[in-house]
Amino acid sequence: MTTIPTEMHLNLNGTFYKGLDKKNGYSNETKACIENTVRNLLQNDTSLSRPGMLLGKIQSGKTRTFIGVTALAFDNGYDVAIVLTKGTKALAQQTYERLKMEFEDFKQDDILQIFDIMSLPDNLTNYELEQKIILVVKKEKNNLNRLKKALFETYPSLASKKVLIIDDEADYASIGFSKTKSEIYEIKVIAGQIDDIRQNLEQCDVLQVTATPYSLYLQPDSIELRGFVFKPIKPAFTELVPVPKEYIGGDYYFRESQEENTIAYYIYEPISPEGLIVLKKQDPRRFKIEEVLTSNKVYSLRTAVMNFIVGGVIRRIQSQKAGERPKKYSFIIHTEQKKQAHEWQEEVVIEIKRQLSVIVDENPELLTDLIKESYDNLKKSLLLLECDVPEFQKVKYEVIQAIRKDHIMITKVNSEKDVNELLDDTGQLKLRVPLNIFIGGQILDRGVTIGNLIGFYYGRSPKTFQQDTVLQHSRMFGYRPIQDLAVTRFYTTEEIYDVMRKIHEFDSALRAAIENGNDNGVVFIQKDESNKIIPCSPNKILMSKVTTLKPLKRLLPIGFQIASNTHISRTVQEIDRMVDSIVKGLDPVLIDLKDAVTIIEKIYETFDPNEGERWDVKAFISSMEYLASNIPTQNIDKVWCIVRKNRDIGRIRPQSGRYEDSPDTPSGKNSELTVAREVAFENPVLILTRQKGSQEKGWKGIPFWWPVLVTPRKTPTVVFTSEVQD
Repeated sequence: MTTIPTEMHLNLNGTFYKGLDKKNGYSNETKACIENTVRNLLQNDTSLSRPGMLLGKIQSGKTRTFIGVTALAFDNGYDVAIVLTKGTKALAQQTYERLKMEFEDFKQDDILQIFDIMSLPDNLTNYELEQKIILVVKKEKNNLNRLKKALFETYPSLASKKVLIIDDEADYASIGFSKTKSEIYEIKVIAGQIDDIRQNLEQCDVLQVTATPYSLYLQPDSIELRGFVFKPIKPAFTELVPVPKEYIGGDYYFRESQEENTIAYYIYEPISPEGLIVLKKQDPRRFKIEEVLTSNKVYSLRTAVMNFIVGGVIRRIQSQKAGERPKKYSFIIHTEQKKQAHEWQEEVVIEIKRQLSVIVDENPELLTDLIKESYDNLKKSLLLLECDVPEFQKVKYEVIQAIRKDHIMITKVNSEKDVNELLDDTGQLKLRVPLNIFIGGQILDRGVTIGNLIGFYYGRSPKTFQQDTVLQHSRMFGYRPIQDLAVTRFYTTEEIYDVMRKIHEFDSALRAAIENGNDNGVVFIQKDESNKIIPCSPNKILMSKVTTLKPLKRLLPIGFQIASNTHISRTVQEIDRMVDSIVKGLDPVLIDLKDAVTIIEKIYETFDPNEGERWDVKAFISSMEYLASNIPTQNIDKVWCIVRKNRDIGRIRPQSGRYEDSPDTPSGKNSELTVAREVAFENPVLILTRQKGSQEKGWKGIPFWWPVLVTPRKTPTVVFTSEVQD
C-alpha cells in the first residue's frame, strides 16, 4: 500500500464529510481509507492510465467508501464528481438512488445537485451550477456522448472546475484476460471516450473502484527470462477498503468450509456434472419432466429447491418466535448463459412447484420424505449455532402452508429488460413473496443486489472461467446474518468449486501483496514446451489451470483413484526401491530435484486416468521445479523429502462425503507436516506417504504412494499456470 506523507493537510471538518460521518458512523478503519484516498488524489497526478485505486471485496462496502471519498473530496477543493457505472440500467439506477439517499440533506440545503446524465436538464442556472455536482454515467457510448456534450457544450463552466472521475466496477472497461473481438472493440471505444473527456478537462483526477483489479494491475507482456521477476504496471496508489469481521466472502466459502464442526463446513453441497447436463436443454431420452420429484437425474436441483424452501421457512419461524418481522428469502440458479437453457430450467422448477402442490394431498408420504431430508440436512448446521431449531412437525406444517398459499415464486431473468422490470425503488431485485427463486445468467452477476440470499446453484463451465468474471458471479458474498448462514447452501461441482477456491487463493495473495507493500506485485510463471519456467502475461492465463504458491502451502492430488492391481503393482515396487535407496529413516533428507520428479512421474502412473478427479501433475512438478531452482546456489535443485509408511487413510471422509485431503499427519510435535514446516525455509519439502489402499477405505486393495508438496517459508507470491490461452 502506498505510504501517505503526514504533512498533507486535509479539511476533515467540512460540511459534506462531517455530515456523512455523522449519518453513517464510519469506523476508524473506513475513515483512514477515505482520508488516505483523498490525500493521495491531491498529491498524485492520476489519470486513466495511472489512476488511484480503491480495492475492496465483492459486496463489502466499496460504494459506501467511495461515497465517503466523494464527500471529503468536495470539502477539499473538488467541485464535480462523475461516477461511472457498469453499462446496465440496474447498476446505474442502484448507484443513483444510493447517492441521492446519502446526499439528500445537502440537496435540500441547496449546496449539491445530483443527476443521472441521461436526465440532466439543459437549462441549469448559475445558482445550480455553483453548487457541488454529482453526475451518474453508464459506461455506454450514448451516456458518454451526453456527458461530453454537457461538459463542453451545454455547461462549459463545468470543464474548468476541479473534477473527480470515480470509475466504479473499473475492470469492466479494461482489457484483460480473454474477451471476444466485439467485446474488446466496445471496451476500447468506451475507454477512448472516457480518456478523451478526461484530457479535455482542466483539472481532473481518476479513482478506480473494484473488487477484481486483475486486468488493471496485470498488464505486462511476456518476458521470457528464467527466474526474472517483473513489476506489473500498477495504479498511482492503492487503498484497501477495510473488510469488517461480519463480511462473508471467499475465506468463509473456501477456507473455513474445510474445517469440520463449523457452520461453514455444511455450506457447500457437491453436485454431479451430469446434473448440470440435464439442465442445458430438454431431452426426454435423458430426463422426463413428469419424474421431477423422483428422478435421480435432477436430484441435486430438487434437493437444492427443497433446502431453500425448508431453510426459508425455518428462518421465518425463528423470526416470528423472536418477535421480528419475517424476511423474504432468495435463491439463484445460474448454470448457463443461453436463454433456451433458462427457459428449460424455469419449466423444470415450475414443475417441481406444481407437483409439490399435488402431493400435498395425493402423496403426503413423499412430501414428508422430501421435507425431512432437507430438515435433517439443515439441522446439522443449525445445531452448531446453538439457536432455536423449530420442531420438524412445525416446519412441515409451514412448508405445506407455503406451498398451498403460493409463497414460492419462480422468476426467469435473462435480459436487462427483465431486470429493470423487477427492480425496486432502490435498484435492487424486488422480493415479492416469502420464497423467491431467480433463474438466469450473466445479467444476475454484477451490480444487481439480491437480498437475503440463502441458496446458490452454480454451474458455469470452468473451461471459460476468468478471474474477474468468476468472482463477480459470487453473489453469495456480502454481509450475512449468522442465522441465515446456518441455512445457506452453495451447490456446484467439485471441479468448479476447486477452480473457485484457486481464484480465492489468487485474490487473497494479490490483496496480501498490496497490503504488505510488496512493490513486486505478483509473479506469473508458466511452463513452456522447452521445459523452462518463465514469467508470462497474466491476460493469457486460464484460471482453471492456475496454482497459487505462497509460504508453507500444501499441494497434493485430491479425489483421485488408483489403477487396478495388475497395472500398478510393478510400478509401486519401483517407487519403493527408489525411495528406500535415497531416504533412510524418518528424518527429512535433501534429495536431487531430478529424483523427486522421477518419483512423482512414477506415482502419477499408478493413478487411474478414467476414474476420480484428474491430478494436474504438470503443475505439481513444475511448481516443485520452480521452487527448487529459485534459491541460493548451495542448495539449488534440491528438495527436502520426508517418508512415512503403513498409512491407511480413506478416500472419502465418512461424515461429510467429501474427498480426503490430509494424507499427511497435520499436527503433533513429530508429525510430518510439522517437521516439513520447520525445514521448509528455502527449499520445498516433498512428503511421501505410502498408503495401504484398503478396499474398505474406498481404494482398490493395493498399496500406493500419496505425495504432498510443501512450499518454502520464503516463497514469493506466485501464480503458476501449466497451460495458457492462445
